[in-house]
Amino acid sequence: MVIKVCVGSSCHLKGSYNVIEAFKEILKKYDVEDLVDLQASFCLGHCAQGVTVQCETPDTLLLHNVSAENAEELFASQVYPLIQK
Repeated sequence: MVIKVCVGSSCHLKGSYNVIEAFKEILKKYDVEDLVDLQASFCLGHCAQGVTVQCETPDTLLLHNVSAENAEELFASQVYPLIQK
């Protein structure tokens, strides 16, 4: 699975680099670093909806208003179930 965190201007100002760091720790904690390719991506086109994270699965999943504080909750509830071990 590929997870892209938007680092465009708007998301950058809203803390996208903190989200990337949070996801690095989360992937390590859940022991899925070898199953997920975490990437930074320029604008994903949802500038008004906070930091956007795109998970490339058969059906693309978009997470909006992601922050370092809610990243693990969103990962556990919406992303982790999609990761096939």
